[in-house]
Amino acid sequence: MKKILFKTILVFLFFLVLYFSVDRLGAQPPPLLGSPSIVDTKHNLSVTGPGPVKSTTEERICVFCHTPHNARTDVPYLWNRSQPADNYTPYQSSTLYASVGQPTGASKLCLSCHDGTIALGALLSESFEVPFTGGIRFIPEGPSKIGTDLSDDHPVSFTYDSQLASTNGELANPAALPPEIKLDSTQKLQCTSCHDPHNNTNGKFLVVQNTHSNLCTLCHLLNGWSYSSHALSNAAWNGAGANPWPHTSYTTVAENGCESCHKPHTAAKHERLLNYSFEEDNCLACHNGNVAAINIQTELSKIYKHAVQNYVNIHDPVEDFTSIVQKHVECEDCHNPHQANSDISPGAPQISGLSYGVTGITLSGPHTSPALYQYEICFKCHADNNIMSVVQIDRDIQQLNTRLEFASSNPSYHPVESSGINANVPSLLPPYTTASIIFCTDCHNNDNTLGAKGPHGSNYKYMLEMNYTTQDFTQENSFNYALCYKCHDRNSIMSNASFPSHFSHIVTYNAPCSACHDAHGISSTQGNSVNNTHLINFDITIVQPDTQGRRRFEDLGLFRGQCFLNCHGSSHEPRTY
Repeated sequence: MKKILFKTILVFLFFLVLYFSVDRLGAQPPPLLGSPSIVDTKHNLSVTGPGPVKSTTEERICVFCHTPHNARTDVPYLWNRSQPADNYTPYQSSTLYASVGQPTGASKLCLSCHDGTIALGALLSESFEVPFTGGIRFIPEGPSKIGTDLSDDHPVSFTYDSQLASTNGELANPAALPPEIKLDSTQKLQCTSCHDPHNNTNGKFLVVQNTHSNLCTLCHLLNGWSYSSHALSNAAWNGAGANPWPHTSYTTVAENGCESCHKPHTAAKHERLLNYSFEEDNCLACHNGNVAAINIQTELSKIYKHAVQNYVNIHDPVEDFTSIVQKHVECEDCHNPHQANSDISPGAPQISGLSYGVTGITLSGPHTSPALYQYEICFKCHADNNIMSVVQIDRDIQQLNTRLEFASSNPSYHPVESSGINANVPSLLPPYTTASIIFCTDCHNNDNTLGAKGPHGSNYKYMLEMNYTTQDFTQENSFNYALCYKCHDRNSIMSNASFPSHFSHIVTYNAPCSACHDAHGISSTQGNSVNNTHLINFDITIVQPDTQGRRRFEDLGLFRGQCFLNCHGSSHEPRTY
């Protein structure tokens, strides 16, 4: 008890000296121990203050926060301001593990100015309100005015302990925090954990400089961040369009780090503190050709695209695609900005660095995090929880679930999950062999080979890399079936090397490839190895039943089969080859 009393007396005497010996005389006070003087910062609200918000009469500096007389007795620091009301809206997020309520401790003291509810000149030590330049009474609108809605600010006044760090999985253990990051006596993170109100050496009163997110990464240990493009890229704004980083003075992606996308105070999108309220704008601020070399925004304006602009506030990082998820697509569904980098895939179907840290759906259907194979990412929206409700081609066997279409147990499939089942495909162009595996993006990709890779957008239907015409009576040429001819030798097809009537079907009768072949595959839950090998699944708007109502193909062995159907007026009852 004596030690506490002695410490209180020392603090009182310290501020008493400042108040009478320094402030009253109008002299500059000595720097606080280990910190530069507050005199040259915006927190100097006296007549000598360097900022636009300052008193017209008061020469004392410390008095705007501290007083040796009439100070509040319920808080430390000889506080000279009234307590604001407990009517704050705290930060909340689906990815927040901490319990955040009303601000307490030092944060509440900071808010007595920064929430804008108490006049700057309303000091407990004075019998009148201290006047300010321009008649200013409350903290002006701007980045310094936090307001009472704290849902757009980094959370404060929550317990930061080892249990929270362990539960979150991407937070530093508080025992390992550097001395600059101070928790209060109740183990809570407060405004003063990041800001030193007496020291503006690092800008914004930060306890350490935040270049390259040096401050953020003292607490936030994000998986993969240290080798991500957003942590390492030296790309700079070219000056065209809007400044992607209007709230910082940093000039490169790496220097901005977290602040390339996030704003710790008064963020436009409250949840996850994003710079812009529309999710995709946080990506396109740089990926529009003005910072990143590749212009994604252009691809997203094409006819066929993953229309990220069409959805707002639907995507959630913790959403589970094994249950019903409201239809949407956002950049984050395929890219994790904390982990994405330029690593090249080791080979299909393994993901590249661009998709590191993204969730997915496995071959058998469960959720997986992170996804290891590209198709797992696609399966989130194009498998059991399919965002598409109408088949693009009306077929004998209709299936929207691509997870089932590509399964290696199927009678036939394109080799996206594993090598193909057919050991005899003479039309394959090198480097493809029957052992090859391909990506979904080998077909669904940008039609501009010089543009951004991936299924952002294409001018070809089905978001394809090359044209693939599926209309009946299509004249065969290298453009109409360009996608097929990317992997399959046109000369081989025309010479009937794999099927003796290819030429007749696609040249003589102008039947499209899609009349007979279902490009993804035929699920084993619907098809079988007799009728559905070689991706046979007829387009029923083109292929009609024969006179006996039969519409099927029968596999009779290597390069042998027969069809029962009627197509373009030609009856196959059956037609054998």
